Amino acid sequence: MKLTPPAVAPRAAKRPQSDTHHDITRIDDYAWLRDANWREVMRDPGALDKDIRAYLEAENAYTEAALAPLMELREVLFAEMKGRIKEDDSSVPSPDGAFAYYTRFEEGAQHPIFCRRPRDAEGAERIVLDANKEAEGTDYFRIGDVDHDPAQRLAAWSADRKGSEYFTVRLRDIESGRDLDDEVPDTSPGIAWDASGTSFLYTQVDDEHRPLKVFRHVVGTPTRDDKLVYQEKDEGFFVGVGKVQSGKWLVISSHDHQTSELYLIPADAPETPPMLVAAREDGVEYDLEHDAPRGRFLILTNLDAEDFKIVEAPEAAPGRANWRDVIPHRPGTLVLDHVCYRDHHVRLERRDGLPRIAIRRLADGDEHEIGFDEEAYDLNMGAGYEYETARLRFSYSSMTTPAEVYDYDVETRARSLRKRQEVPSGHNPADYVTRRIFATAADGAQVPVSILHRKGLKLDGSAPCLLYGYGAYGISIPASFSTTCLSLADRGFVYAIAHIRGGKEKGYRWYSDGKLMKKRNTFSDFIVAGEHLAAQGFTARGNIVAHGGSAGGMLMGAVANMAPDLFKGILAEVPFVDVLATILDASLPLTPPEWNEWGNPIEAREAYEYMASYSPYDNVRAQAYPHLFALGGLTDPRVTYWEPAKWVAKLRELKTDDNVTLLHINMDAGHGGKSGRFERLKEVARVYAFALAVTGKA
Repeated sequence: MKLTPPAVAPRAAKRPQSDTHHDITRIDDYAWLRDANWREVMRDPGALDKDIRAYLEAENAYTEAALAPLMELREVLFAEMKGRIKEDDSSVPSPDGAFAYYTRFEEGAQHPIFCRRPRDAEGAERIVLDANKEAEGTDYFRIGDVDHDPAQRLAAWSADRKGSEYFTVRLRDIESGRDLDDEVPDTSPGIAWDASGTSFLYTQVDDEHRPLKVFRHVVGTPTRDDKLVYQEKDEGFFVGVGKVQSGKWLVISSHDHQTSELYLIPADAPETPPMLVAAREDGVEYDLEHDAPRGRFLILTNLDAEDFKIVEAPEAAPGRANWRDVIPHRPGTLVLDHVCYRDHHVRLERRDGLPRIAIRRLADGDEHEIGFDEEAYDLNMGAGYEYETARLRFSYSSMTTPAEVYDYDVETRARSLRKRQEVPSGHNPADYVTRRIFATAADGAQVPVSILHRKGLKLDGSAPCLLYGYGAYGISIPASFSTTCLSLADRGFVYAIAHIRGGKEKGYRWYSDGKLMKKRNTFSDFIVAGEHLAAQGFTARGNIVAHGGSAGGMLMGAVANMAPDLFKGILAEVPFVDVLATILDASLPLTPPEWNEWGNPIEAREAYEYMASYSPYDNVRAQAYPHLFALGGLTDPRVTYWEPAKWVAKLRELKTDDNVTLLHINMDAGHGGKSGRFERLKEVARVYAFALAVTGKA
């Protein structure tokens, strides 16, 4: 089934604007698609300029007409994906004192229900928050966080109702089910309760969508009386709040992509001025946990340790001068996260591209690991609520194995399966094959590629492939179980993930070799991965659909410019494609913190020229491009809607092929697309239908 777009595609008017930096002048014909009133649009989509709205709506109508022949396929895909979800699913209850907390879904419902019950008793459920009821009458609704206080009397919950990621915090009395009068607007998700549950810390988001201030709110008082606790002066740093596992210290974290600074406040004395742990030092990151019985902090840091190490410092004097190694740096073993319980310290690490959990008994330093045998898998641990416990909860999955949740006794080393992900429509792991292969980059780097396909698929180059990639911010893409990609595998696709530089799959250097003046490694790694898949018979050149979102959408734009003939199609969700213009504009929400990731083209000509060499929008030229589908969100504060809009407009102007180029801007959502678990599945079904259509599998 072929896509049949209308004969005439929308064409954005050209209204040239220019800017000059380092004596280099750029002309941007489509800069007008950025609404001068964009800040108000984030809060009120109805404020969008009428000419811009008309253009975006024309693009949306064109896309819907083009995809109309695929409607039946989209419905079939959605039904398949929905059929693999246990609609009345629930999480494993997590104990906290006399109660255990969990989430569950009801059949047909879009949003979770947050619940608790007595710790050791079935039944007697009390609903803390039903997000479905809160979402009634809204076009968009997303829960940020639900966090009960230490007394387990109140739950602070936050929600975003526009998709612009401005969350409002409310307080719910758990017993009565009613909200108090307290209402705290314009926050980031997540709060930190004090020890008594009478106040909490929160982060305020300003008009530029930057979390730079921490306030303390006292339950039952007006928000206008909230006390400013901390203000970050550097707009390149963002602020968050939290609490150590012991519950003894509140934590204020100020950080960018490569530097961090922490402040502590005693949870039982929340009026105390914040205590600095260690002053920020460019390139040094750290995070801490509290070893209360031994009066010390255990600190995860990259100070003189590229792949991070664990140091200790006295609770009374945690400054850098007092740091002493506990787990020395081990090159090639990246420490990802850690949590400290009363008697044990637990680390999540990655070695040889695979995660593992290491557990150390604090009394004597005895240490062991939890290991797994599959060739590629994903592993995560959950800290839970309690400090005085010998139970660790972790989850495991692979591309063929549905997620399994275990409770692990860190003393006896016994593991207990608490939950295995159900696939109601049926799933037999033996029907699929998962592998990990390595593609060799031009500089010799070995790029891991995780692969899933149906058992028995002929690997003679005839199969289409969907190749996913991200490659930024040190974010690793796990080889985890996905119910959605099975719809492609069952139709003869090879599904692959390229673990390219810019992530941390192979350690911190894998990240640093894919950022700043080495950013082009990210793109060339992805291209090499696609070429290797073709050379090994998994697919063929020109029969690959590339897929990425956000910074992965920038990857999509770059590889479309650099190697268009390698790909049959490009799926770019909320794509960061107008890189140079965005990073040149310090007024945009995320620009100042991004300079450590991409470079600062305002100050450095070298950074400007390097960024200009790969910025997808700036490098669109007169050549044939693959079929392309770009998606964005009107209220997205991370990748603004005008980036994909400008990109598609320029592609329409310059490309020399007859392939389909589509744009859809969600007029009621932001970075994460539509809210609700089924609405998201409909969006996945739409892009997968596009992939099937352009490869002749529809």
